[in-house]
Amino acid sequence: MDLQQLCARIAPPDEGAMAEARRRWDGVAKPLGSLGLLEDAVVRIAGLTGGPDVRLDRRTVLTLCADNGVVCEGVTQTGQEVTGLVAASLLRGGSSVCRMAAVARAAVEPVDMGMAARVPGVSGPHIADGTRNIAAGPAMTQAQALAAIEAGVELVKSHRAAGCDVLLTGEMGIGNTTTSSALSAALLGLPVEEVTGRGAGLSDAGLDRKIAAIRRALAVNRAALGDPLSALAALGGFDIAGMAGIFLGGALCRVPVMIDGYISAVAALVAARLCPQAVCAMLPSHVSAEPAGLRVLRELGLKPLICAEMRLGEGTGAVAALPLLDMALAVYHSSASFAALGMDGYTPQC
Repeated sequence: MDLQQLCARIAPPDEGAMAEARRRWDGVAKPLGSLGLLEDAVVRIAGLTGGPDVRLDRRTVLTLCADNGVVCEGVTQTGQEVTGLVAASLLRGGSSVCRMAAVARAAVEPVDMGMAARVPGVSGPHIADGTRNIAAGPAMTQAQALAAIEAGVELVKSHRAAGCDVLLTGEMGIGNTTTSSALSAALLGLPVEEVTGRGAGLSDAGLDRKIAAIRRALAVNRAALGDPLSALAALGGFDIAGMAGIFLGGALCRVPVMIDGYISAVAALVAARLCPQAVCAMLPSHVSAEPAGLRVLRELGLKPLICAEMRLGEGTGAVAALPLLDMALAVYHSSASFAALGMDGYTPQC
């Protein structure tokens, strides 16, 4: 995959479509801009898709599943066998995101990016049986990182061809808050303790082990941290690389892609560092309870719709934001104009 060529093919947002969407909002009988970030989200989608008639009827959650070799450092509460167990639950429709997605009218598709054990029925590129231990060396080769990114791009292409209007990112991989925190520290230049949280519920001792493992990972991989692709290969996971590809694919195929929580946001940051114009396809959902969750979104120039201290993963935060966008679109497409109410429209006040 030639990332430079891919980035060159990504068009900027359609300013005319955004202006028309804003005019539509301003014609709805309500104070100007009074739906705040919901209005902004619709305008951004219009700019991406190239027209003001924004629809999000067909939606799919892509939950990327992968294992991480760093679990051998004692940085998690459970073993990596849980990744496969949850992937199987995703396939059966029994996991948390599946229950929430049913309410939000979204399909859920688990993808095997590189689990330690195969799960019958869960398809995907399966780059390898998990990554290597980042505390002892690079997680993957650069070729593997590119393969995972390309797999993410191809997922977008296939779902776009099938008529999908919006994609939601999710992940499942024991140890991936460790890889995400390592990447955050490297990409943002922040101290490890400022970007590292308890993940699925570590004890104080477990958190200390996690911080120590990330420090070792940054030290042993220091020479590879100068550019985003090398940093991804050194510190990331197949799930993060695949989601980075989904964000790039969304920008390329003009499909909005919702960021879930911390891990998904770190993948979005990787995509933005690889190709800054890819941010046009990114829709924030919530701010994770992980320490660097808000910092990563701010680095992307994005504001979350939800602040609920969620940290479940799987795509649950992205799914939770869908009904908000549905309600916004119900107002956006309404006939409740100022003229229909027999009143003059609002005008900007200085």
